[in-house]
Amino acid sequence: MQNRSSKHRKRPRDANELAKAIVDEATGTAPPATAEPEKNPAAVALGRLGGLKGGKARAKKLSAAKRREIAKKAAQSRWSKN
Repeated sequence: MQNRSSKHRKRPRDANELAKAIVDEATGTAPPATAEPEKNPAAVALGRLGGLKGGKARAKKLSAAKRREIAKKAAQSRWSKN
């Protein structure tokens, strides 16, 4: 999800480029801002497939003692931040 501030283009820092960008916006000749770059559907599906399998496969591979150790470490980390 995008922040509100990311809906607008970043303006150039150079004075000349900034002036051109302002004129382009005012005259309507600025190229349209794309919200999000297009994603490759095959790559998205492949990443999701691995993501769905990952946690279950890792939990199955670990022993109960190792899972307990990892959970203890996570809880310790979580509570020590306060």
